Amino acid sequence: METAVFIVCAAIVLAGALGVVLARNPVHAALSLVGTLFGMAVLFLNLEAHFLAAVQIIVYAGAIVVLFLFVIMLLGVDRLEDLSVEPITGQRVLAGIVGLGTFGLAVAFLVTSDIGLPGQEALTGPITDQYSNLRQIADVLFTDYVYAFEATAALLTISVVGAVVMSRRIARADQAQEAPESQEAARDD
Repeated sequence: METAVFIVCAAIVLAGALGVVLARNPVHAALSLVGTLFGMAVLFLNLEAHFLAAVQIIVYAGAIVVLFLFVIMLLGVDRLEDLSVEPITGQRVLAGIVGLGTFGLAVAFLVTSDIGLPGQEALTGPITDQYSNLRQIADVLFTDYVYAFEATAALLTISVVGAVVMSRRIARADQAQEAPESQEAARDD
């Protein structure tokens, strides 16, 4: 049963990843990202990593992708653009060569190394016998790394506020350009 779940979720993750890369509409790319993140969450559940599955859904699919969609909608990035024009000539070819080279190096490393695949010797038991892994992660996150946690929340909030400010400036500039044109059209009538 685990193999069947893995195969189905791996197909969902790969299809979502291809959708993120190949979608022409940024909203569709963000929705493909949600599918990828949900597939990863099910894979985490399959590995009995319940905390990671919950974080995957709540933080990534719930908060980060909603933030992406919010910024996309505010900035109006969903308008059609000409994708056939390359800003840097040869950029796509170079990206393909680098991607294939990286994939080739990863495969060569796995074939020639004696390390084996990741997770072969993983343990699902608690790190210590005192309390569960979830409690230990929470203790470390909210004691040792609380400032980094709060700084990340502040950065995300600042980025949303910045996107709102930028979109309002663009909207005001568009309205200022449209106002003289509408006045000229009214005079012509």
